[in-house]
Amino acid sequence: MTAIAEDKIRINEDRLWNSLMEMATIGAGVAGGCNRQALTDADNEGRHRFQSWCEAAGLTLGVDQMGTMYATRRGTRPDELPVYVGSHLDTQPTGGKFDGVLGVLSALEVVRTLNDQNVRTERSIVIVNWTNEEGSRFVPSMLGSGVYAGIYSLDYAHGRKDQQGRTLGAELVRTGWLGEERVGSRIMHAYIEYHIEQGPILEAEGQTIGVVTHGQGQSWLEVTLTGREAHTGSTPMNMRANAGLAMARIFEMVHGIAMDNQPGTAGSIGQVLFSPNSRNVLPGKVVFTIDIRAVEKAKLDSMCATIEAETHKIAAALGVGCSIEPIGHYDPIAFDSGLVSIVRKSADKLGYKNMDIYSGAGHDACWVARVAPATMIMCPCSGGVSHNEAEEITREWGVAGANVLLHSLLATAGSV
Repeated sequence: MTAIAEDKIRINEDRLWNSLMEMATIGAGVAGGCNRQALTDADNEGRHRFQSWCEAAGLTLGVDQMGTMYATRRGTRPDELPVYVGSHLDTQPTGGKFDGVLGVLSALEVVRTLNDQNVRTERSIVIVNWTNEEGSRFVPSMLGSGVYAGIYSLDYAHGRKDQQGRTLGAELVRTGWLGEERVGSRIMHAYIEYHIEQGPILEAEGQTIGVVTHGQGQSWLEVTLTGREAHTGSTPMNMRANAGLAMARIFEMVHGIAMDNQPGTAGSIGQVLFSPNSRNVLPGKVVFTIDIRAVEKAKLDSMCATIEAETHKIAAALGVGCSIEPIGHYDPIAFDSGLVSIVRKSADKLGYKNMDIYSGAGHDACWVARVAPATMIMCPCSGGVSHNEAEEITREWGVAGANVLLHSLLATAGSV
């Protein structure tokens, strides 16, 4: 193939969009989005649809003991390490049509386009659908890639339970996705993940492509505050052990520390559980999560230490018991500079406006980067809205990122 001919290759935008819309009908949400939580019947149906598309494209499917799917297009030099590309098909309970799915189906569209154009690559290309990226059903998130990268053990992952007490391992068996491959046995030459931004920066800056250079580190702290249940009307204000008030002050403290450490940091409160959660009873117990993120490790460590110390201080001042349990952590990562350069050059070559950006959300690429060269490509999403059924992208954004993915893969896998 000549360089000129290669420069002219573009994905089939109608086919990509139709695939996205067809997948969105599986586990369709009540407000236009999707509910395909990991290893539910809906996820199972989506996996089988993806499998059928892969087989129709001539790909060979492998499945590991975490249920992660690997669809391989054989290269002309199959002994060379393959290039992996993909994301995830599982969603939040009220998720959108593009989070994760765009990356998997764009990778499939790249392969379909290469087939249409009779383009071979030296290295094999492997499309990945990672299991339980979202973590909405089985905590923590990014479990399939986490076991792959050696962050979690297989037994730990198989033992994770959903709210009904069903284990991930048992659901792999029930749905038929417990594969035989040892997790982590595949070695990657490179890994590229295409994803919506899940934030407002690219759209606000008028950029079409985000060249992802770093991923934020993240820590999750589960805080349990123990006060004293009492009547809201007859208990004097100065005689209360109010776990709810302590929680409110901690919320404000977390926000303030994140704002004081800008740029590149975030501090948020996630799930909150009140007990007894009655209108006229002061809460005796409040459990909530603190989500702390930063691009720089020093900032992340400092914020975590400060927030923990201040949380204990606030609780003690109000006579409220306090315990803090770390339930998730990973350090910031820098994506492979060579792959980042390939993505940037591909976007420039195709004439798409682009900018360097860091990922504020966790992605499978963040775990994979621990064991293989990895990077990400991002496209804007409307208003930065994600993890929401209102999540939306324009057709033009989605297609542009898929074309950058195509040319980045050609550069990485070597066209023949």
